Amino acid sequence: MTGTGPDGLVRVADVEAAARPGEPTPTPRPTPAPVPVPPASGADVEEVPLSAMQRVVARRLVESMQSAPHFYLTVTVDAEPLFAFRAELNRQLAPRDQDLKVSVSDLIVKACAVLLRANPDLNVSFGGDKLLRHRRVHVGIAVAVDGGLVVPVVRDADQKALTQVAREAGELIARARAGKLAGDDVGGGTFTVSNLGMFGIEQFTAVINPPEAAILAVGAALAEPVATDEGVEVRRRMRLTLSIDHRALDGATGAGFLQQLKTTLEHPLQIVA
Repeated sequence: MTGTGPDGLVRVADVEAAARPGEPTPTPRPTPAPVPVPPASGADVEEVPLSAMQRVVARRLVESMQSAPHFYLTVTVDAEPLFAFRAELNRQLAPRDQDLKVSVSDLIVKACAVLLRANPDLNVSFGGDKLLRHRRVHVGIAVAVDGGLVVPVVRDADQKALTQVAREAGELIARARAGKLAGDDVGGGTFTVSNLGMFGIEQFTAVINPPEAAILAVGAALAEPVATDEGVEVRRRMRLTLSIDHRALDGATGAGFLQQLKTTLEHPLQIVA
């Protein structure tokens, strides 16, 4: 049966005509060709050449999305204990070092590093016909800078004290924003943390930084009503989304890691235990 509607759509009249032998089939109506919209040009457009950093980032992100089959897992964390722990920790650190402030990102980086050491199946890269299991834990921190994105790396983050991780992370972020990162500061990461919570972003999915197999996206800690045994209480809650390369990891492995991370952040003494 030949449809006479737009793009060959079969109409009621086509069906009725087919049921009556000998009657001519209505002639299909031609579908008008779409009118091309000319690209903006001239005074309406300003051409901004990509920087070398932007070209590299664009290429790597396209490669990541095309080569790594991403899937995403999200968990919601009760952030009240984490913020209380951070406040008390910084209060105790203040008399010894006025310049050192442990951030929520520092706590998450350290927690991830500890759990990656305990879960080596997540600290991997896909290597074609094999998995590359990394013996050391190097956690990258995604940092937005003028003209692009860089990922400086805290090396052996699982082996370092929380205060050392915080100090190194702060120095790396400062050098990144000043455009003074050295070659040894980037590359070689085995896992990345990307935190957009300070911009009020509630939840997002991040693109894996190749050749790593996973990246954690951290959203803002927002006050929400929560049902408790005593009734309803307003508490800060934070959503974490893990992007995973399905070639290297399965859902159960990623879910187990996220569940452990949730428990650790809700009982933050485990980060430094």
